[in-house]
Amino acid sequence: MQKSVLKKLFTPFMVALTLLLIGTSAVSAAEWEGFTDVAEEDTHYEAIKALTEQEILNGYPDGTFDQWSNIERQHVAHILFKVEDFEVPSNIDEVLDNYSDVSSKSEYGEEIAALTEAGVFKGDDGKFRPDDPITREQIASVLVKALDLDEVNAEEIEINLSNVDPSHQEFVQILANLELTNQLDDYRPAEQITRAASASLIYRAMQVDLTFDLSIMHMNDTHARADQLPKVVTAVNEVRVDKPDSLLFHAGDVFSGTLYFNEFRGQADLAVYNLMNIDAFVYGNHEFDLGDSENGHESLANFVHQANFPFLGTNIDFSKDRFMKFVDTNKSLVENPKPGKSYNSIVKEIDGEKVGIFGLTTEDTANIASPVNVKFNNFLETAEEAVAEFEEAGIDKIVALTHLGFDSNPAVGNDLLLGQVEGIDVIVGGHSHTELDEPKVVTEDIEGNEKDPTVIVQAGQYSDYLGTVDVQFDENGVVVDFAGELLEVDSFDADEDAIEVLNEYTEQIEELEQEETGAVALKDLENPRLEEDGDDDSVRTNETELGNLVTDAMLVKSKEIFPETAIAFQNGGGIRAAIDKGPITVGEVINVLPFGNDPVVVELSGAEIKEILEESVSLAPKENGGFLHVSGMQFTYDSNKEPGERVLEMYVKEGDVLKEIDPEETYLVTTNSFTAKGGDGYDTFAKTYEDGRVQDTGFIDWEQLRDYMVDNLDGKVNPEREDRIVDLAKMSESVN
Repeated sequence: MQKSVLKKLFTPFMVALTLLLIGTSAVSAAEWEGFTDVAEEDTHYEAIKALTEQEILNGYPDGTFDQWSNIERQHVAHILFKVEDFEVPSNIDEVLDNYSDVSSKSEYGEEIAALTEAGVFKGDDGKFRPDDPITREQIASVLVKALDLDEVNAEEIEINLSNVDPSHQEFVQILANLELTNQLDDYRPAEQITRAASASLIYRAMQVDLTFDLSIMHMNDTHARADQLPKVVTAVNEVRVDKPDSLLFHAGDVFSGTLYFNEFRGQADLAVYNLMNIDAFVYGNHEFDLGDSENGHESLANFVHQANFPFLGTNIDFSKDRFMKFVDTNKSLVENPKPGKSYNSIVKEIDGEKVGIFGLTTEDTANIASPVNVKFNNFLETAEEAVAEFEEAGIDKIVALTHLGFDSNPAVGNDLLLGQVEGIDVIVGGHSHTELDEPKVVTEDIEGNEKDPTVIVQAGQYSDYLGTVDVQFDENGVVVDFAGELLEVDSFDADEDAIEVLNEYTEQIEELEQEETGAVALKDLENPRLEEDGDDDSVRTNETELGNLVTDAMLVKSKEIFPETAIAFQNGGGIRAAIDKGPITVGEVINVLPFGNDPVVVELSGAEIKEILEESVSLAPKENGGFLHVSGMQFTYDSNKEPGERVLEMYVKEGDVLKEIDPEETYLVTTNSFTAKGGDGYDTFAKTYEDGRVQDTGFIDWEQLRDYMVDNLDGKVNPEREDRIVDLAKMSESVN
């Protein structure tokens, strides 16, 4: 399956520019009345017709074009002024003081002033000589300057320049390179050019493609799903068949999530990534998970050092980390970055064009990971500095590779906010695990003023997709077109070389899945479903022992980061397997919570908690994957009442005391990222996410459960049903 979209950015200026570049008529061909002295079989007919329809050329009142007369300098200025929409300078008289034969009152004074100010014309000996015919070498120079043809990369073509004035040789050479002239043996530079020939030359020059196409492949938040990477290799290789210059980026969070990481600290993933020819990698927050246990970032430094691609940490200060300081160069604008090193910014040259790339990691890493001595600087200030540095170096195509989150908590920054920074053309993001089916575009700055477009992409999570985006820039480095596509990785065959590389790690992982966690289930912890058991007990309709265990783990672990956390919610559809009595293996824990939905904390009012609980029990007694198991609270409801009016009582635990939940009070609630973003139809959660009231805890859900059972229960796992969720309708039925 492929998800694709094509977007075009049509501001009035861009429409006009496109018309001019491709030579499309500004009025319909039916309105073309022609000139009495221009026949359809004439060599220059097409150009004269097209430029006249665009109101760039004019004939004479008597209906003639006078195509074989020489064109005057002032008329060339007038035509080029229309072609490129030059701005008339406010100090027109001052500009025209350069010429003794032109003033602001001259027929084409404004046009001549505009092109003089732009450096297209400069005159000679203090004169412009408006009525003089222009020569072939002179029109080469002004045409190249006016249309920025010197910015087009083309193979140099051999042309005789011996009789061309040195001041014009560069520009005549450019015309030859662009195949705008075929007079290669003798350009006849000093000859005057006719109105017809100049029309053809200008018309063909306007059709020169000044755009630049940038293709990018991207992935993010792969979280040690190494099993999926051999398919990614195939996807990458297939994209490069059609787009060999396509860049490949990783937007962070390779670390943490599966046994591959627990055992190999990123090296299993890296063995496959090193087959992909990645162009840049930005650090995710989970790359800093091991700081406390390693007293620094030894595993991360090893990961960087052994990579055959560069890393970006533009807003990160590694200077006080005893491991990372040796791989961090702290260098910017590096055109040939070395693999296994970290940079502030790099520059890639593609088809003769330079693309600047810098990387940003969420400042929230300080709260949700273990960076220890690593510091994170403000993402907006860093971005503005990076853009200024690129622009000062003459680089106007800028990519931000980020691990901020698409629409994450604005208090710690996100890509939508970053997109308001002028000068960033593309943001390749990660952190929020957002599956952007199509690229998003930001066209306003922080004050709401119109700005050049910034295209934002993100490819979900776990290598489910390889993202691709094609961006087209005009000659000024402004995005004028883009197309985005998500390639479903499961639709590709696994690369054989990648499988072989990964096999040595996979064999050990299969053994580790059977490894005991150190926790023991004192009884079977069932995960009942209605269709399986034939009774009315289900993880998707009522409280279960396993649901209580999962939510207790969520609450206890979240309190370690956010001590004010009071309540935990877990959707029943996210609890996928039972745990058998006896020693609990790592594989069993992963099977219980296989989706890797990162725990988060959310600020909710008591009224919002009621809305959420109403949604949770809205289908009862029918099964609902969104049915919420709870910890830290109790509530009652009546499934016989109308949905939306079922929840009757809600209490939050304060120590050993139950206190009624106050609709006006604010509570800190932990849940998984799927639910927090509005999964299972939770519109209230979706709104809180949009409001920026959701914050990552930095945990991995199955690891959170494993650690809770071992560390907080001393390995003795025996949860009970505690009437945390009571359906009064069922109680009434049981009494009757």
